[in-house]
Amino acid sequence: MSYSPLQAIRSAAKQIALACLCLSGAAHAANSNPAALQAHAEHFLKMQAAGLPGKLSVSVKPPRSTPDACDALEAFQPPGSRRIGKTTVGVRCLAPSTWTVYLPAQIKLIGSYVATTQALPANHVLTLGDLMLREGDLGQLTSDVASDIEAIVGYRTVSGLAANAPLRAGLLRSPLVVQQGQTTRIVMNGPGFSVQSEGMALANASKGERVRIKTASGQVVSGIAHDGQQVVVY
Repeated sequence: MSYSPLQAIRSAAKQIALACLCLSGAAHAANSNPAALQAHAEHFLKMQAAGLPGKLSVSVKPPRSTPDACDALEAFQPPGSRRIGKTTVGVRCLAPSTWTVYLPAQIKLIGSYVATTQALPANHVLTLGDLMLREGDLGQLTSDVASDIEAIVGYRTVSGLAANAPLRAGLLRSPLVVQQGQTTRIVMNGPGFSVQSEGMALANASKGERVRIKTASGQVVSGIAHDGQQVVVY
């Protein structure tokens, strides 16, 4: 039997429509099955962690039940979720129905961090000999652990630290910029004027800390410590 060109076009159109319908059904099934949701969430977390220094691995537990079919999935992290370590990732359906599932996840990032080479006392000024680089899962550490040794040389310890302890920013104070008993430049700023004089620091201070200065006339003023043994009085 021969077909006219119009019949052939109609027949081809029906076959294409049937194929699209089958593919659409397969996509619906794939988008709603637990393995697909797991893969979607893992891809999202890997994209979120892209660029972090270290060896990354992501694992997500699939949902226990199969949600309704979905045309459009969107992964997200709830507010307050950790970027690495143990966390939670959400996957929501935008159409045709709306639902959300939350999946537990583990994001491992094997990388370098700074640790102490020996026990250190409180108020100790860090030197290169006090510090070393170690490798481990950064997801098991707090987010403020230092990763650059040279960047924290000269900082002071807030409290005593054990040997091999990870160095957190919260356990350190920035280097002293004003030292007690040293000649200090006092800068007094006001509307339309700036006056400079000299005095003596009555305490040590890191950058941004408030410190008291005794002027040449014996008056005691208070200001904010800046680099170069300078205190600005507002």
